[in-house]
Amino acid sequence: MDQKGYRRGSFQSSTSDEDMLEIAGASLDFSMADDDPPLDREMGGFSSYNGGGMNGTSTMMDFLEEPLPGVGTYEDFNTIDWVREKSRDRDRHREITSRSKESTWALIHSVSDAFSGWLLMLFIGLLAGSLAGLIDISAHWMTDLKEGVCLAGFWFNHEHCCWKSNTTFTDRDKCPEWKSWSQLILGHGEGAFAYILNYFMYVIWALLFSLLAVLLVKGFAPYACGSGIPEIKTILSGFIIRGYLGKWTLIIKTITLVLAVSSGLSLGKEGPLVHVACCCGNILCHLFTKYRKNEAKRREVLSAAAAAGVSVAFGAPIGGVLFSLEEVSYYFPLKTLWRSFFAALVAAFTLRSINPFGNSRLVLFYVEFHMPWHLLELVPFILLGIFGGLWGAFFIRSNIAWCRRRKTTKLGKYPVLEVFVVTAITAVLAFPNEYTRMSTSELISELFNDCGILDSSKLCEYVNDFNSTKGDDLPDRAAGPGVYTAMWQLALALIMKVFITIFTFGMKVPSGLFIPSMAVGAIAGRLLGVAVEQLAYYHHDWAIFSGWCSQGADCITPGLYAMVGAAACLGGVTRMTVSLVVIMFELTGGLEYIVPLMAAAMTSKWVADAIGREGIYDAHIRLNGYPFLEAKEEFSHKTLAMDVMRPRRNDPPLTVITQDSMTVEDVETIINETTYSGYPVVVSRESQRLVGFVLRRDLIISIENARKKQDGIVSTSVIYFTDHSPPLPPNSPSMLKLRSILDLSPFTVTDQTPMEIVVDIFRKLGLRQCLVTHNGKLLGIITKKDVLKHIAQLANQDPDSILFN
Repeated sequence: MDQKGYRRGSFQSSTSDEDMLEIAGASLDFSMADDDPPLDREMGGFSSYNGGGMNGTSTMMDFLEEPLPGVGTYEDFNTIDWVREKSRDRDRHREITSRSKESTWALIHSVSDAFSGWLLMLFIGLLAGSLAGLIDISAHWMTDLKEGVCLAGFWFNHEHCCWKSNTTFTDRDKCPEWKSWSQLILGHGEGAFAYILNYFMYVIWALLFSLLAVLLVKGFAPYACGSGIPEIKTILSGFIIRGYLGKWTLIIKTITLVLAVSSGLSLGKEGPLVHVACCCGNILCHLFTKYRKNEAKRREVLSAAAAAGVSVAFGAPIGGVLFSLEEVSYYFPLKTLWRSFFAALVAAFTLRSINPFGNSRLVLFYVEFHMPWHLLELVPFILLGIFGGLWGAFFIRSNIAWCRRRKTTKLGKYPVLEVFVVTAITAVLAFPNEYTRMSTSELISELFNDCGILDSSKLCEYVNDFNSTKGDDLPDRAAGPGVYTAMWQLALALIMKVFITIFTFGMKVPSGLFIPSMAVGAIAGRLLGVAVEQLAYYHHDWAIFSGWCSQGADCITPGLYAMVGAAACLGGVTRMTVSLVVIMFELTGGLEYIVPLMAAAMTSKWVADAIGREGIYDAHIRLNGYPFLEAKEEFSHKTLAMDVMRPRRNDPPLTVITQDSMTVEDVETIINETTYSGYPVVVSRESQRLVGFVLRRDLIISIENARKKQDGIVSTSVIYFTDHSPPLPPNSPSMLKLRSILDLSPFTVTDQTPMEIVVDIFRKLGLRQCLVTHNGKLLGIITKKDVLKHIAQLANQDPDSILFN
């Protein structure tokens, strides 16, 4: 069928934070229009919309031969039409290709158009890597600022301050250039009063950072709070949230992410870095017309930007690409895979050039293990997987319950007070325990570490017997008093992290979940690793150890257990599998540990799925009522399209527009009395033969412009969507032709189509709506929200929860 409704160049998108559209000097506010409101909805949205009539001659106006600004764009909180966007892009590409044969300049334009995608990926990688380096350096410095200051230069963090010091390796953290607050104020760092002063300063700095973060978010960019991944998944599925990836969100999120991480709250920067990278991608899309004017093409860029975000968050470019493919992307063609890989590569290279941690690594907790693992160790690894699954399911249920309480009670009205209280409790509980006082990334680094001869950490205070040392590897040794002290401190840290993270994730500050989840798993893994190590040391003659763990051998690596535990807990919360394993082995640089990681990740997913099917991001999508149609779940119910379509029995008839018999006033009345996002166009009300589908927004813009710019368009002017004007009596006012805004090929199904096919069509084609016919006559309409409500009803959930909140 001829697709004249898809006109080249008729798509112009606005990505500003405002939801206003300037049309010939008049402002129309589209923020009230709903995607697909109920049929019995009261009059609203455009109740004040009307046009001033003008006397005119009886000539026919062939309007909209030239595309209008705003026609074909989308309102806020609406879903894009993937099919229309892809069709427009193909039209644009065909036009450029055909013109490239006409002149050299057109050929250059064609080459630049093909290259623009790669250039955009380069810019995204450079900007995302630079911002990640800035965030890492700033957060490291401000985290140390809570404990003291560097006299050599206040801009140095503790580690950088002590680089030029002449202190011994064991006293490297006690260099004279670094002064704690008690040493700075009292002149000494020992004694009860000095401890209390350091405690007080730690809490004060933590409160200052978190309050500044929440006030900036509340005052300048409310969308900068949280992780951002649930919303990015929803946006990538085709939903529009204006301003969520805007410039103010980027600026405020970058600043407040540093403040939130530095405050010591149980949150990470990795999830928000994905949001930051997607903001970079969205803003840089403005440089290229191809991406600025096409929402589907822009989402391909955002998928690649998400990969770059994970790449700089974990120093894992391949893991970032797989994360984008497995976890966030809705539409991921092969071309996007290659560009995601390039963006992730550039971002990782940029971060490596900045070298934010001074260790020539992309992350703080890079480790290398050298000892192989034994087959029998799969048993404790699977136990860690079970723990990760149980904790993931517990965390999701508890956090969603708390977030729902925040939404439905007065608690949600006091975000600043909530952040203040949670920060105060976290800081007061964290300071006495050195493993909660340090930043979570440093804690994970400590737990992943394989003890060497020079390590001065309490976790490495073993009873040394160097007579049995083989090569560079230390043998399994008896735990000293420092290890036992570290064990109970870690047990207390585990309890605190498990519970405080529930209340932290979802507050009105930027908060990632990757690092707290990994910390919980790493603590549990290290505890189990040390337990197995001591069991092997004292009972090496047991049958399970006798074959592979003789006395004096280095058999057990507790740091490996911490790594496996971290992967298990992160998998239990997010339900990632492939990308998780790749991220973890890119972190550690050891391919030989893929099997333990795979075993733990799959076990945690199975256990968590047995308790609840949703990961944390899907649960938050459902909590917020985003119209996200999950592609991974199967629809197994035996319902038909006629069971879901509207209008239902006893409902008013479907609102339609006829192709050549309605006046401007008739169409304006329909627009005023309904808030639907579009209307089917039929031959006549009697026949109900379908012609096409026209969007409400396009109708409003077209009629407004016709009234202002065309002579003779009055309220009694006939609107027609056909190729030729209908016969009218003499002296009739000018007619208005709107065929160019009509979609002549809307998707249709029959009333007997099984819903599993309809759901599949919505998922795979990204439809906004689908028309239902019977013997060629229009019966009703199914929208994306109708499908979501139907699925919720069949799952015994509240169907009204599928409303954007």
